Amino acid sequence: MAKLHFFFFPVMAQGHMIPTLDMAKLFASHGVKATIITTPLNAPYFTRSIQRTHHSISVLTLKFPAVEAGLVEGCESVDQIPSPDMLPNFLKATTMLQDPLERLLQDSRPDCLVADMFFPWATHVAAKFNIPRLVFHGTGFFTLCASENLRLYMPQASVSSDDEPFLVPNLPHKIMLTRSQLPENERCDTETGLSTMLKQVKETELTSYGVIVNSFYELEPDYADYYRNVLGRRAWHIGPVSLCNREVEDKAQRGKESAIDEVECLKWLNSKKPNSVIYVCFGSLGDFTASQLFELAMGLEASGQQFIWVVRKGKIEEDGDEKRLPEEFEERMKDKGLIIRGWAPQVLILDHESIGGFVTHCGWNSILEGVCAGVPMVTWPRFAEQFYNEKLVTEVLRIGVGVGARQWQIGAGSDCIKGETIAKAVKRVMEAGEEAEGMRTRARAAKDMAKKAVEEGGSSYSDLNALIQEMSS
Repeated sequence: MAKLHFFFFPVMAQGHMIPTLDMAKLFASHGVKATIITTPLNAPYFTRSIQRTHHSISVLTLKFPAVEAGLVEGCESVDQIPSPDMLPNFLKATTMLQDPLERLLQDSRPDCLVADMFFPWATHVAAKFNIPRLVFHGTGFFTLCASENLRLYMPQASVSSDDEPFLVPNLPHKIMLTRSQLPENERCDTETGLSTMLKQVKETELTSYGVIVNSFYELEPDYADYYRNVLGRRAWHIGPVSLCNREVEDKAQRGKESAIDEVECLKWLNSKKPNSVIYVCFGSLGDFTASQLFELAMGLEASGQQFIWVVRKGKIEEDGDEKRLPEEFEERMKDKGLIIRGWAPQVLILDHESIGGFVTHCGWNSILEGVCAGVPMVTWPRFAEQFYNEKLVTEVLRIGVGVGARQWQIGAGSDCIKGETIAKAVKRVMEAGEEAEGMRTRARAAKDMAKKAVEEGGSSYSDLNALIQEMSS
């Protein structure tokens, strides 16, 4: 039988490119020929990692016409845009990749196209050549179900204010949200360019061949069943895809180039006792005001815990007195804390036995990496689908506690969480006691289930094989 050929086409953002590369490795390890489609500036990120694998993965590039047209200020990735306000324009500009993709599909004729949710037009393009298109959302079943039920039943329209809680209808668990925690397109009925696009994203779930989900059945069984049986979607869970990285080097070199040497990082971690360090990171797009950074520093110090804190490069160094960390903070914390400015080898850090907790923005990749490491979490959602993910962690899985974030916001925003609130949440996860022990036990059980899911005979391994079989026939 001829080798199956899959195309993988992620939107140009670290949070989508990283799991897509892992996904390509996973399919390639099951005998599929995998090709990643990206733009010229993003290609080196993939080729660096592919050189270390022994599988059949290649990279093809499409010129991003929006760059030449000057629509995105020379940016070929979400992570390069100077301000979050540019995000809608950037996503709109990606529609210009339609024609180049069409020419590529015409020439190469792969057996399947796995295209990012942010390319709703990919279904139509693939259909021209009778190629099945699978949607990759980059999130889990719980979020897919919750956001779909908001779209179908609009409970957010029945409350009188943005802070009044409402019930997300018909879910297996009682989930309450407020309008202020929803993305703008779900908060109200007004049409914007972005909301129109996100509507198309939801509709292409129905017209595409199906959905690939980076999750595993045992993590959210009620929602995997609900998505498939009640909402009637064709879906395959194949995650956690990050577990395909088994070597230290692969874990250390996921994503951008790390701002800290892996040897130095491991040396620091090795000097700490098991479960004694809290890891703090807000993803590739996490941005804070100077006053919020100050409160976070105060909170970490007041918690009395040892920590690794990843700060986006440039935030601490900005000018102006109010933009600095508390006076002599780094000097006082030099034995207790390690500050990494820039990109950190997150999987490598989380997997270390000295890590006992994780302060996270609730991006789906980070949630899964926390689950795979078996650590309880302090949840601090900011935007995208992060408030849904928080509910899964704190109320369904019960492996974390929230800091009390209430405001969905792209960028630095105004929802300031005080230092004492942060310290309290960190202590709840890190200190001895019945609540923390319960979270740790459940987190460790989830870790064991994740590992089993991707092994031969496991739920994700079997679903991946079933998908490959279906595509073969």
